[in-house]
Amino acid sequence: MKPKALILDRDGTLIEHVPYLHEPAEVRLLPGVGEALRLARDTGAALFLHTNQSGVGRGMFGLPAAEACTERMVELLGLGPEPFRRVCIAPEAPGERSVYRKPSPEFAEEVMAEFGWSSEEICQVGDRGSDLATAAAAGIRGVGVATGLDDLRRELGELGLSERFPVFDDLLSAMHHLFPSP
Repeated sequence: MKPKALILDRDGTLIEHVPYLHEPAEVRLLPGVGEALRLARDTGAALFLHTNQSGVGRGMFGLPAAEACTERMVELLGLGPEPFRRVCIAPEAPGERSVYRKPSPEFAEEVMAEFGWSSEEICQVGDRGSDLATAAAAGIRGVGVATGLDDLRRELGELGLSERFPVFDDLLSAMHHLFPSP
């Protein structure tokens, strides 16, 4: 079944990972990301963005800086001014009380409730174990992309999730898996 919605991570999944990114000029799309998102959108899938931004909680930069980097990414994607139905920026630092910081399932659960989708109709996509641990916690589908900082396959093994979620070398390959051509 093709998903009706994708919840996508930002750093390391859609854009190059830059530690504590807060300068829009440093935003760089990963190869094939625009094509991958167009493929998903052209099938009718709704796109959502869910990103942890602990630099805000650590006092390294403010929420407006994180939002400006997301706005720059949207410009670079060239998919119009609002390619994402909703954007969730989790500003908490690790260890802080949190509602949305991954692996919290809260955002995915809100999306399912708001749009009336079942767990089989929504898929979390990301480059880190916390992204797929979010999928596991929400009971939704998940797909990994090995484009980030960490060895995602090893990380999933350590979390006991390697058998549950497929991992692809890039976002476009993951989208071809989720949205196969007829």
